[in-house]
Amino acid sequence: MIGTPETPEEKDAAKLFSGRVDFLLSAPQLKFLPEPTVPEIAFCGRSNVGKSSLLNALTGRRSIARTSVTPGRTQELNFFEVGEPTQFRLVDMPGYGFAKAPVKVVERWKNLVRTYLKGRQVLARTLVLVDARHGLKDVDREMMTMLDETAVSYRVVLTKADKIKASELEATAAKVAEEARKHPAAFPELHITSSEKGLGIAALRAAVVADAS
Repeated sequence: MIGTPETPEEKDAAKLFSGRVDFLLSAPQLKFLPEPTVPEIAFCGRSNVGKSSLLNALTGRRSIARTSVTPGRTQELNFFEVGEPTQFRLVDMPGYGFAKAPVKVVERWKNLVRTYLKGRQVLARTLVLVDARHGLKDVDREMMTMLDETAVSYRVVLTKADKIKASELEATAAKVAEEARKHPAAFPELHITSSEKGLGIAALRAAVVADAS
């Protein structure tokens, strides 16, 4: 689950994540956000993209973040602290693109996410998770454009890479990378991951630590 670290940066990141990683709080509204005292790395993506599984894989825990077959279960901003003393926080954001949630609920989630991204000074980087089986959807493009407009730097991360053939993965990755290069706030490197197989986890973990440093 923790991934196999190879570079010095990956080994240092693995050591950090093998220590204290604790749930801090859930913020259903902005007034409940924790004090902006340390850098934050936010995780966003379509519902059922594998966000909770990726958080669990990165932290080497089985259930630090809830996983569910029901899309849209995460309705708040969930904060996790890493390090002793705390070096940075991971922020699990509400999934987007859910079709079954009531319109008012969807709008409330959208406003929470949008306002957090625009106004959080300690936000060091956002990770935009994209299902490797489907590639970029319009809702992903909307999120990327919003991040561009608010000058919030982000990494694009393909999830569930083990669920498709290698040739299909290569084609999808090339297409996503090409499109991401057109977005000014997108980080040039595309991350390809599988939470189940550990693919790309060590490298992404090191990137998260570097972004938060």
